[in-house]
Amino acid sequence: MSDKGSYVVGVDVGGTNTDSVLLDVSKTGAAAVISSHKAATTSNVTLSVRETLKVLLAQSPVDRKQVSALAIGTTHFINALIERDSSRVEKVAVLRLASYNFSAGTPPFVDWPPALEAIIHGYSAIIPGGCNIDGKLIADIDAAAVRAQAKIIKARGLKTVVIVGIGAPTDHHYHQEQRVRDILGGVFRNDDVNIICSRDVAGNGLLARENASILNASILNFARRAVRSFMAAMSQVGLQCPLYLTSNTGHLLTFSEAMQFPIRIFSSGATNSIRGAAFLLGSEIGQSGCVVVDIGGTTTDVGYLLQNGYPRLAKSYTDLAGVKVNLEMPSVESVGLGGGSIVRIVHVNSPGEQEQLRIGPASVGHDLQTKALCFGGDELTTTDIVVAAGDVSLGTQPVELSQTTISSAKAKMKQTLEAYIDRSKSSPDPCTVILVGGGSILCPRELNGVEKIVLPEHAGVANAIGAAMAKISGSAELIIQGSDIPAGIAKVKSQAIQNAVRKGGDPSAVTILNEEVVGVPYAPNQTQIKVEVAMAANHDKVRDDMSRIAYMDLSEGDNELFEETKTHTAPNGELSTAEHIDIRTYRPQVTENGLWILSELDLRFLSIGCYILGVGGGGSPYAVYLQLKQLLSEGETITIMSCDDLKDDDHIPTIAGVGSPAVSIERPGGNGIIHAVKMLSKELNIEFTQLMTAEIGGGNGLQPLICGSSKYYNLPTVDGDLMGRAYPAFENVSTYVLSNSINALLPVTLCSGTGQKVLVPANQTDEKAPGIMIRDACVGMGSACGAAGVPLTGKQMRTMGIPNTHSLAWRLGRVVCLAQQLASLSTLPEALIEECGGDRTARRLFQGKIRHVESALTTTAHSLGKVTIESLSEGEMESGVDKAGDWTEIVIPFMNENLAVIGKNDQGKEMVLATVPDLIFLLDVSTGENIGVQEYRYGLKVTVMIMAPHPVWTTKRGLEVGGPSAFNLPYEYESTLEYTKPRSVIEEFRPGGHG
Repeated sequence: MSDKGSYVVGVDVGGTNTDSVLLDVSKTGAAAVISSHKAATTSNVTLSVRETLKVLLAQSPVDRKQVSALAIGTTHFINALIERDSSRVEKVAVLRLASYNFSAGTPPFVDWPPALEAIIHGYSAIIPGGCNIDGKLIADIDAAAVRAQAKIIKARGLKTVVIVGIGAPTDHHYHQEQRVRDILGGVFRNDDVNIICSRDVAGNGLLARENASILNASILNFARRAVRSFMAAMSQVGLQCPLYLTSNTGHLLTFSEAMQFPIRIFSSGATNSIRGAAFLLGSEIGQSGCVVVDIGGTTTDVGYLLQNGYPRLAKSYTDLAGVKVNLEMPSVESVGLGGGSIVRIVHVNSPGEQEQLRIGPASVGHDLQTKALCFGGDELTTTDIVVAAGDVSLGTQPVELSQTTISSAKAKMKQTLEAYIDRSKSSPDPCTVILVGGGSILCPRELNGVEKIVLPEHAGVANAIGAAMAKISGSAELIIQGSDIPAGIAKVKSQAIQNAVRKGGDPSAVTILNEEVVGVPYAPNQTQIKVEVAMAANHDKVRDDMSRIAYMDLSEGDNELFEETKTHTAPNGELSTAEHIDIRTYRPQVTENGLWILSELDLRFLSIGCYILGVGGGGSPYAVYLQLKQLLSEGETITIMSCDDLKDDDHIPTIAGVGSPAVSIERPGGNGIIHAVKMLSKELNIEFTQLMTAEIGGGNGLQPLICGSSKYYNLPTVDGDLMGRAYPAFENVSTYVLSNSINALLPVTLCSGTGQKVLVPANQTDEKAPGIMIRDACVGMGSACGAAGVPLTGKQMRTMGIPNTHSLAWRLGRVVCLAQQLASLSTLPEALIEECGGDRTARRLFQGKIRHVESALTTTAHSLGKVTIESLSEGEMESGVDKAGDWTEIVIPFMNENLAVIGKNDQGKEMVLATVPDLIFLLDVSTGENIGVQEYRYGLKVTVMIMAPHPVWTTKRGLEVGGPSAFNLPYEYESTLEYTKPRSVIEEFRPGGHG
């Protein structure tokens, strides 16, 4: 026998089964497994945990006193939110530290499902405070304002408060969230109120961090009851060891940390399976990692196992219960295929027609042993298929099926697994698959794109093994000034180790899991460093902490802990008003005098269309879209007018947001643009009559709609811009092309929204000087600001501007939304082409799968790189889509925006298929929506489309400013596309028009 203290019990509560394992952690691989047990999951998961522990320990030769720790992975907490259970989810008060009205346009809960918001939103307010991402102060906190808010919260009887400060993750000097917490604590001294700081929950991205913090806060008290019930279950089965819960990233959370941050446990199940697979496979993982396929009773989860034994994490935001959060979560693809998946034979119309089968997502995984045919039931399941095929011997009854049914079902399961494995791979090369889970019998012995399939011993309880062998983690991040990066890394590493030790880690053996060193956009002398470490748990220290908790003395009679009542709130109002509308019959509101009054659905169309016109860049319009939706909900009016209705002497400034996307997600909204317009008006002594955007592509396409709303200037936005797309540079505008002078773009005013203002005057002698001045001013304002440029007259806009681009964005967005509503995404490219004016104006070049992405951030904050897209096999092609010519792959270089399309065939022949100024955009095949360069990743299926630019860009001067040579591409611009002026929404739907 091994020494006392080397035994750990792992439990994973899945949707179908609750698995448990006793592991000797002094050994590795299958030899470490002493015993295991698999039991059905009950509606009260605590009972499942207690029962599986009873059986596991009863059949084990190890004395229970020798067990040094229990680690549990559970979906219990996320289920409370998904089920909208108001008995387990509580109301929360939110205080956002965001001085000078930063983010006021996107208040707390702005992007929440209405039904969930109704359960959780107790109170929210925005009060002074906030820091920039470089740590510099925006404004100090106001202690009196904090105390005033505390009185309001107290009067409302709320017991949980979330504090969210702009820039909180990089606030290492002012500690604003902690100071506010201390002030609140003084007011709530005897009231037993939970106070949560957002920086303790998640990282950069204000709204997503705030959302994660609110979700976490809403289930704090429930989590404490749940952890207490787990402790009671331990006591009843005779375990007297520390309790841990496993996290989304594959680490241990002490019982106290789990009660404080239950959101970190939401997706631990998939991670446990991947970590367990790594433990069982050991050194066979290889340098490039492998794919783990976990087939359960109801679903299959597919994720990528990195060489370090941890899962690859998702790089983008994650949706939890319909709410967007920025937590570190495993990148896992899930599909409704499991051992209990129901197989339906679809009716065929004629004897010669091939039999069609539908597998899942309906499942009898919970009741497989009573409902499957092989157990005497009456449901045909996937398990019955492999039993009938003779692949396994299982059940109590023989299963007789036609060979056609068996072959069709097995082929469909094989195709499904191959598709999801391919989406999870890190390269197109054949990979190793580790097969785990109780439903592994469904997987064939050979799969396309897979070099070998490994089924380890004890694979059926890999999730519980993953829980048992998990470690304590710690992380830290810091932005440093200057060039001494090694010293900065050492400092951050030391802090990460301290953080892990504070949570119960043993520093005698530290593993560095991740070390990131990246430059801060727009700030050449600043570097952001992040380090994550892992270490074994110090069980003795954690045991001492637990012994100090009064409620550890739990008697067997405490049955209240095992009683669970649920109050499900009906999901009324889950959909917004816009999502209930039949898009086919929708008509926008246009007045007789040509004023287009925008609705929420119009904003949705515009948001999707502007992102398409961003041609890979421009930034996502999502945050601006939320701000506009909020304005409508407050009763404000937002309008657009046609270029044709402008008067010759109208004065129309061009406006835009300038700066780093990293800042915009941490500091959304704000009044920078509004102040810039005011400053320009005062500087020129001109009253503006309308507003317009410099670029229609991306978030800037929507920016003037905020500024022009009835809440601010109450001016219509002109239906048009100066690019017809997105471009990366200040001078990439039609007015510069047509005037041949940088002074045609000046003056420009820049405002931070916090009182900082900069004027870039006219009469510049150096054509490059204004761009440098704008960039330097932007850095000084926290790497983001609002800008307003020299106004055009109505006559100039008609002669120098690009008209009807908001109409074009609206039409593109409408086509995408209609395809989503009608489930007709396979024909979306053709519908977009028709909307643009036919195949002389727009074309589909290619449909394929992203194979490789190269990307780097330049010192000017431009994303520079290229993406390689390979053609799909015939089986991967969408229905009705032909293979795109003879090209086996295409390469698209980008600099913020997509710059060219180069086709390649099997013989090595290359051809330039398109270049700027053509609009080159990639659509996600699964959603139909645009993909920005920051979202390019391996395995994503995309449709590559091109569209003709406005004729200003195809002139000699236009090509010099915005063609291939402007981006150092060695290509000549050649195109057979012909520009078609977009149809005006205003003219089509104006009363008496041609709608």
